[in-house]
Amino acid sequence: MDAQLPNMKKWIVIYPVYINSKKTMAEGRRIAVAKACENPTCAEIGDCCSYLKLPFAIEIDKAYPRDFMQRGRVRVLLKTEDGTLINPSISSRKQLMLRVAEMVPRHHGRTKKQETASTSTTGPSQKSGKGGKKRR
Repeated sequence: MDAQLPNMKKWIVIYPVYINSKKTMAEGRRIAVAKACENPTCAEIGDCCSYLKLPFAIEIDKAYPRDFMQRGRVRVLLKTEDGTLINPSISSRKQLMLRVAEMVPRHHGRTKKQETASTSTTGPSQKSGKGGKKRR
């Protein structure tokens, strides 16, 4: 792994904005809204890359150029130096973005959050319609 670190500049970069369904194309989304996921994080993208057996590095200190408030990006290695694919089912940046966007909603961190939110919901409140002062 130490031999690959100097070449990390040649790895492809994926910002979470690229696969965020809440963003427009002008704001930086790169795939269709129907295939994108809602508010992905760098950690979730990294977990998906490790599941796909692709080497990756999360750079938390980097910001997306169009929106500097969006912190973090993920560098991923798709091909070795001799040009062979690391994962033969993913041959391009676009395919990687589509696969990651497909996997993020099923991420174990998201499914746990949804389960706790659905069990802790309460029934409708007993408060009636309008409030405030009555006019004379």
